[in-house]
Amino acid sequence: MPGRPYILAETNWKTVKETDYEVAILPWGATEAHNYHLPYSTDVVQCDRIGAESARIAWEKGARVILLPTVPFGVNTGQLDIKLDINMNPSTQLAVLRDVANSLSHQGIKKLVVMNGHGGNDFRQMIRELLPQTGIFICTLSWWDAVDMTDMFEDKGDHADEMETSLMQLFTPDWVRPLSEAGDGAENPFKLSAIREGWVWTQRDWNKATKDTGVGDPSASSPEKGQNCLEAVSQRFGEFLAELASADTDDLYEQNPDQ
Repeated sequence: MPGRPYILAETNWKTVKETDYEVAILPWGATEAHNYHLPYSTDVVQCDRIGAESARIAWEKGARVILLPTVPFGVNTGQLDIKLDINMNPSTQLAVLRDVANSLSHQGIKKLVVMNGHGGNDFRQMIRELLPQTGIFICTLSWWDAVDMTDMFEDKGDHADEMETSLMQLFTPDWVRPLSEAGDGAENPFKLSAIREGWVWTQRDWNKATKDTGVGDPSASSPEKGQNCLEAVSQRFGEFLAELASADTDDLYEQNPDQ
């Protein structure tokens, strides 16, 4: 079976040489514990699979997009005490992102989407710094923000929860331990009300905030829910990629008729 032409890891120089790519997608995950039942590669697997499906949808709409390999390490400064959670500092991420953007710019690929797959990552300030330096258009999204999942999942957690577990049951069922072995994902809230309410932010200390590294109850998970999530997110992301591919990045703003 030939490699998919919109996934760089699977394609070849002959195909790449003959294709005028319009948009590069850089998925960025993490390597970290996900409760007792999910693999350390959860964020990477989700980026790989959601990114591939989104790129397929865009490709079939005629957009020439290319999915780069997922960066496997994210910001985990709040989890340094969790064995084998691997931290990449934001300053290191900036250096990596700058090198990738400069490579693409040199090669004539002028649009880059940073697809975030880990809650500890935040690329917005990096993009503010890189936009005037690199000469290419850069944007970012966290894939779980693409659609409203209120009606898809019962639990409202954010790590190894019902959503992530359902996706991994779909993607890599052999890597998911029985849900009977999973912790309940209960979170210990901050005592300071402002932080608890969300209008003041600080990083969570994972050892103090959780007892099983999970935040969210995975017990209602199912691969069917994972399939519904995959389809909804990939459709919306794929449509955006197709729109971006054809967009003139020098003309991104609608004119106010009163101006």
